[in-house]
Amino acid sequence: MKENILHCDANNFYASVEMVKDPSLRGKNIAVCGDPEKRHGIILAKSEGAKARGVKTGQTIWEAKKFCPDLILLQPDFTSYMKYSKALFSIYTSFTDRVESFGLDECWLDVSGSHTLFGTSEEIAEKIRTRAREELGLTLSVGISFTKVFAKLGSDYKKPDAQTLISEENYRSLAWNLPVGDILMVGAGAKRFFDSVGIETIGDLANADPLLLETKLGQMGLLLRKWANGEEEGQVKYYYEKRDPESVGNGSTAEKDLTTESECLSFLTAQAERVATRLRKHHLFANGVHLTLKFNTLSTSGKQTRLSYPTASATDLTNAAKPLFRTLWQEGVSRPIRAITLTAICLIKEGEYIPTTMLEEERLSKKHTDLERAIDSIRDRFGYGAITRGNIMKTSSKGDSDGEDNS
Repeated sequence: MKENILHCDANNFYASVEMVKDPSLRGKNIAVCGDPEKRHGIILAKSEGAKARGVKTGQTIWEAKKFCPDLILLQPDFTSYMKYSKALFSIYTSFTDRVESFGLDECWLDVSGSHTLFGTSEEIAEKIRTRAREELGLTLSVGISFTKVFAKLGSDYKKPDAQTLISEENYRSLAWNLPVGDILMVGAGAKRFFDSVGIETIGDLANADPLLLETKLGQMGLLLRKWANGEEEGQVKYYYEKRDPESVGNGSTAEKDLTTESECLSFLTAQAERVATRLRKHHLFANGVHLTLKFNTLSTSGKQTRLSYPTASATDLTNAAKPLFRTLWQEGVSRPIRAITLTAICLIKEGEYIPTTMLEEERLSKKHTDLERAIDSIRDRFGYGAITRGNIMKTSSKGDSDGEDNS
């Protein structure tokens, strides 16, 4: 049997943990949401009952209340969510050391070396679900397949508290009939393109013209086609293996809408400072940046660019992101901005990059990085706020969501 990859997804994780903490909430329509007074008033998670009434993740609270007037709203308790996430991963690692996180509530497992002790992949999935239910009070949906992408499709296929096998024998009849938007990494832009050319299902994608996909979506288009055909080379990583981040990002929501370019650029600079600090902490250099703007309509838009040379300087990251910001803001008709996220991408280890010292821009970048390293040492001693750029607003954000993306 080649279907040795599991994808485990804890059903309605935040809401389920809240019901474990307070059993009186079971069977009620509940939602975990941000604090409206701090401008985070959107639904983060909902119970099955609330979902059935039309409540969706990402809705504003007032929208959710229209669908479900008796909705019980709860503040997020991330300490508890981390506790239960660690307990889940403790169960997973008791079956295999090949466990790759995909967030607090999702992960892949490779159980190819576990059959002698624990049985078939389907039997292992059942044992994991049973332990999660009995030991933690949480239910899981588990996908079982021969690729990570199809395993995730399987965990999404049937919820809650279920498991689905997508095999080499049935993936054409099962996975190919699913909407193309169900496959991993199909964002809004790719979905619009697929709609425009009549690619409606995963099977349509699997049989699409490779040249068309490459022309419109680049290498990502070809990769999506391979995934749809069950072709995947990526292996499940070892849980205890130390890995460098593949991207480093920071995003914050403003206390009030940002309405001028100067406000936005000050806010952007603050994100770049956080990102560059983490790059230097990990001894990494960025070869590109990705910028995402969230407008006050809750719509988002993003763009990315490659850099002329690798850098770990906030100044360089800011300078590279400014043209992206201006393009996105103009495309958004200069609508007020609610949040900004800056992510350093295409990372390399510091030792893998040797400056040529022939370009003035590279020499200047090295000076920026060296200066910022000196600032790092001061901040380590006296706190991050000991030194702040003059153009960064002192009270620009709440709920800083500093994220090192290891996916």
